[in-house]
Amino acid sequence: MNQDRVQDFLRELPGMREDLPFSPEVLQKLFVQTGNRSVASLEDVGETLSVDQGLTTRILSLANSAYYGLQAEVQSVTRAAAVLGMAEIRNIVIALGVSGLTKAYSIPEDFDLGEYWAHQFLVGMVSKELSRMTDVGKPDNMFTVGLLHDIGKLITALKRPDDWQAIRELAEDDELTDSAAEEEYWGLDHAVVGALVLKSWDLPADLVEPVNWHHSPALAPDHSLEANIICLADAVVRTVEDSESFYAEKVEQLCSDVEVDMDDIMETAEEMFESGDIEQFVKTLS
Repeated sequence: MNQDRVQDFLRELPGMREDLPFSPEVLQKLFVQTGNRSVASLEDVGETLSVDQGLTTRILSLANSAYYGLQAEVQSVTRAAAVLGMAEIRNIVIALGVSGLTKAYSIPEDFDLGEYWAHQFLVGMVSKELSRMTDVGKPDNMFTVGLLHDIGKLITALKRPDDWQAIRELAEDDELTDSAAEEEYWGLDHAVVGALVLKSWDLPADLVEPVNWHHSPALAPDHSLEANIICLADAVVRTVEDSESFYAEKVEQLCSDVEVDMDDIMETAEEMFESGDIEQFVKTLS
């Protein structure tokens, strides 16, 4: 693979900050206000998001969707934050940001966006549960990381569709994992691609670094425990999605590493997979 082509791709990634469907400054301010040490009020968060009327409209549309099943319609972002919690509002904004990228670029015909979101959501849910079980990270943060963990795959498909297709074919032909095929094809995996974009969005390190290292958590200089949780959640979900997957062996080893009962987490993931939550979540972003 031509290294100049790879370097050109990497240089373009920070520019995707401008492809967000709202001001990057809104996202940065939102993360400061919803951080663990923040003293910002619900009104402060509402004021930040209300600057962008289009964003406000989409947040309210999602907050009132069937996925959340609210008893009464919420008519302001401040009220939505009070009912759903600020962490959930943050996740809605992030999902809208990622979804907005698919409007800015043409997506390859073979890229199944519904399947992509279903996987992201389920990994987020399993990561949240693993966080509770292991006391690693904050459960809401781990859901966010899970929701973002494969954003690099989407970005590659949007920005370099021919390379995405070639990587996909290599993985299928040689029976490689996606990350292994990416490494063989051009020497970097989707985790690095995703992390570079998320960093350009000014997201905090406790979200960016687990994404960056979720395929090699032992090498992470920081947040390696959180990266390990995402690695395990991803393997669990892939095993649930395909019981014949070679990820099953990996699940057993990773469960041992983080001291989680394999049967417990697999049963939990299967229940999540069979619930209607995934389909409803995907519909909220369509």
